[in-house]
Amino acid sequence: MHANLFTKFFLLALFLKSLVESILDKRNLDHIVKNRNAVPAKFASSITLAEHQKAADYSAEKIKVSQYFHLFDLVVFLVWTLGGGLEFLNRLSMTFGKSEISTGLIFFGLLGLISSILSLPHSLYFTFVIEEKYGFNKTTLKTYIMDRLKGAILAVAIGGPIAWSILKIMEKLGNAWWVYAFLFLTIVQLLLIFIYPTFIAPIFNKFSPLQEGEVKEKIVHLLERCGFKSSGLFVMDASKRSGHGNAYFTGFGKNKRVVFFDTLINTLEAEEVEAVLAHELGHMKKKHILKGMIQGFVMSFIGFAVLGYLKNDFAFFQGHGVQTPTNYMALTLFSMVAGVYTYFLTPVMAWFSRKNEYEADEFASKHAKAEKLITALVKMYRDNASSLTPDPVYSKFYFSHPPALERVTYLEKLS
Repeated sequence: MHANLFTKFFLLALFLKSLVESILDKRNLDHIVKNRNAVPAKFASSITLAEHQKAADYSAEKIKVSQYFHLFDLVVFLVWTLGGGLEFLNRLSMTFGKSEISTGLIFFGLLGLISSILSLPHSLYFTFVIEEKYGFNKTTLKTYIMDRLKGAILAVAIGGPIAWSILKIMEKLGNAWWVYAFLFLTIVQLLLIFIYPTFIAPIFNKFSPLQEGEVKEKIVHLLERCGFKSSGLFVMDASKRSGHGNAYFTGFGKNKRVVFFDTLINTLEAEEVEAVLAHELGHMKKKHILKGMIQGFVMSFIGFAVLGYLKNDFAFFQGHGVQTPTNYMALTLFSMVAGVYTYFLTPVMAWFSRKNEYEADEFASKHAKAEKLITALVKMYRDNASSLTPDPVYSKFYFSHPPALERVTYLEKLS
């Protein structure tokens, strides 16, 4: 394909993506504001008008602020690509006079540093202005800075060797490099998933064993009923950073952990915690986690295959604003622009995710009380200031979970 055609196709895809994002954001904002002054009937007995309005205002403000930052990100994205930013950074990295692999690592480091700096305004504003305004932020500036530093150190310590290995594979293994790179990255991802609960997560949060009591008793009995074995039940000090609550499984094999946010444990009753965990167990028992991993690996395989083809096509580089093709530039450019072309897969992936959520709710209703999952969800909607009235089209396009009204209605049928 000629470079000009790549450029035209890229700009068309980017325009359509930006247009759809803007239309959907406006629909969602208008729908939330329109329904701000009335609590949906199904929630009227458990959520006050003031709580509903807080959620509406919180959601609306996030949308408005995100629109400005989306525009900023779009400008930065165009500067990196067609504006020649990646090309400039590439030539700057080459001035150090190192081998191609070493130059690639310098390039990745500079790109990561600049991208991190550019992302700071959005991150700081969201954490210390919006989250603070609505009473969710518990993060101190010291904790925020330490989290960023720890993340940067991990990126270098883990990402550096991975990047070096992939570049070495690209350099030494000919046209079939992408197959070996895919296999290598898949093995690394599985290893990271396995070690994450024990070695990585504790770097950022403190994990304490779930204390003896009614909650633990019900959880242990639930796990026994479902035939599920884990390496422990833990409470994470989420309140150190945020007032939002959640629960999740992490790891796999013999290294699976059940983790509860302390904010969740302190808010819900024992039977409600049991019902929330039963939902998460449903994901495991219905093989949603495994299917998601396989799906991710298939997408990764396809991505590597496409990159294996495009790496040798100079028009691909030139059409996206790069004049000096290298292995590390191929990885960077492809990773950067792929989301533009795959954006319209979003509603398909969201549909599958919502389908999984319904299946997990059905599992939960058989192994815990559906009505307790409903009351737990309502409390989580209230405490997390989740909008009860998102735009239907927006939610169909983006939401990985069913909207509040649809989900509660479904659970009432199961109950």
